[in-house]
This record gives sequence, C-alpha cells and structure tokens, in this order.
Amino acid sequence: MADLYCERLGPGLWAEPLNAVTNLAFLVAAWVCLSIVRRSPNRSGEVTILIALIAVIGIGSGLFHTLATTWARVLDVVSILLFQTWYIWVYARSIILMNWRWSALLTTGFLVATLIGRQFPAVLNGSLAYAPALFALVSLGIYHYWTKKRGPRMLLLASGVFLLALTFRTIDQAVCPYLWIGTHFLWHLLDAAVLFLVTLAFVLNRGSPSGDSLIDNHADVAHD
Repeated sequence: MADLYCERLGPGLWAEPLNAVTNLAFLVAAWVCLSIVRRSPNRSGEVTILIALIAVIGIGSGLFHTLATTWARVLDVVSILLFQTWYIWVYARSIILMNWRWSALLTTGFLVATLIGRQFPAVLNGSLAYAPALFALVSLGIYHYWTKKRGPRMLLLASGVFLLALTFRTIDQAVCPYLWIGTHFLWHLLDAAVLFLVTLAFVLNRGSPSGDSLIDNHADVAHD
C-alpha cells in the first residue's frame, strides 16, 4: 500500500476521502470540455484525445487514492504524462505550426526533463517532476499572449493556477501537524481547472481562423 499523503492514516478504500472524491473535478472538466467541443466546428481527433486523457487522469488518480497500489500509481502518473506530452505536441503542430521535427524535439525534451525530475521524489515532496510542465506552460502562455491568440491570457491564467496547485501539492506533508486532511485535494481541484483552461485555449485557436461563436464567451474570462 502506498502511503504518500497526509490524509491517509491507514489502509482501506476510503482512507483518503477528500483526495479520492476531488478527482471528480477532472471528470467534470472533461464533460464541460466535451459539451463545448460538441457545439464547435473545431472538433478533431486531437481534441478528443485531450478530453479523454482528462477523464483518464481523474479515473487513474481516483483509483490510486482509493486502492493505493503500484499499478494504480503507474496509471495515475502515465495518464498525466500522456496529457502533458500530447498537449505540447498538438499545440506545437496546430497552433505554433511547427514542423514535425521541431515539434518532436520540443516534446522529447519535455519528456526527458520530466523523467529526470521524477528521479528525485524527495525533492519538494515529488513536485520537482512538474517543474518542466510549469516551465512549458509559462512559455506557451507567453507565446499565446504575445501572438494575440484568442483568449490571449488563458494560458497565463492556467500557469498561475498551476503554480498555486503545485504549492498545495508540495506542502501536503509539511502541514500534517496542523491540518490532518492535508492539502493534496486542492491540487486535484486546481489541476482540473488547469486542464480545462489549457484545453479550451487549444480549441479556441484550432481550426477555422474565423473562430466559433458558440465558444467565444468562454474566452472572455482571459481576454484583453
């Protein structure tokens, strides 16, 4: 049994109730994204995979925080890594319009950096593995804003939310003496918001340059 979080005080499926239940936020994010995309002409296999991976992240993390087994942890980690690498690839190809060689180099560099970060699980309570993702998101956010994409501040907003999410993930064990439920559940809630924002930013800027009136309003929260 994996005992990695402040909330878990013993064995059992519901030893981490908040950490388990808050994974529903990923399923909600996936459902909202799907609802938006269904009404959009910007539907594509790329977007469908992104949305499916959000749901898989919720399922994988939910299984890990209930079963606490090695295979569930692998599903949790791999699903997150797949979303991150797929997003960088499709954003580079479809939004930045990089050729496949540069896109592959960018994605491979991110993957290698992340795998290196995972070799130091004791550093920042394991959050070092997410440093490449934060760097990539900030970089894409700057590009997104600088090139005046639709919803130009959306990725920068996602970067800020992700930084806050990482903070709560990092301090989970440190706050145990003061808050027995820990803070990892906040990582789930905020991370689900990040995945929603980055997916919406991709959908808003993919496909027809004339855009999609059905999803224009969703860009307003992060528009100039």
